[in-house]
Amino acid sequence: MKVVLDAGVFLAVEKQDRRVGAMLRELQRRRVSLATSSAVVAQVWRDGRRQARVAQLLAGVKVRALAPDEDRRTGELLAIAKTSDVIDAHVVLLAEDEDLILTSDARDIEQLVRARRVRASVVRV
Repeated sequence: MKVVLDAGVFLAVEKQDRRVGAMLRELQRRRVSLATSSAVVAQVWRDGRRQARVAQLLAGVKVRALAPDEDRRTGELLAIAKTSDVIDAHVVLLAEDEDLILTSDARDIEQLVRARRVRASVVRV
C-alpha cells in the first residue's frame, strides 16, 4: 500500500495543519510509501526559501512525472469521469488497489476513482 498526495496535502502542511501533520507523521512512522504527481509539485511550489515544510515533505515523497503512455490515459479518464482537472486525473492514475489518496478535493477524486474502477480509498484533508 502507498499513499498518494494531492496539492491540498502540501498546502495544509504549509499552513501547519496539525491534523494533516499528525497523519503524515503516522504514515512515516509506519514507513508507508508516499507518492505524488510532478504536476502537483508544480501546482504548489512557489518559493523554496519560504516553503521549508513543503520541501521537507517532498524529500520523502516519490514524485512521478506524466509518462508518455499516461497522457492519453489521463484524457480518457477525464472523459469517462466527466471532469476536467488533469492533475487530479494523474493523481488517480498513480493509485492502485488498496492505496489511499489524501486530498482536499474528495468529490472530484472519488469520481475519478470510480471511473477508473480502482479500489483506492479517498481521505479528505
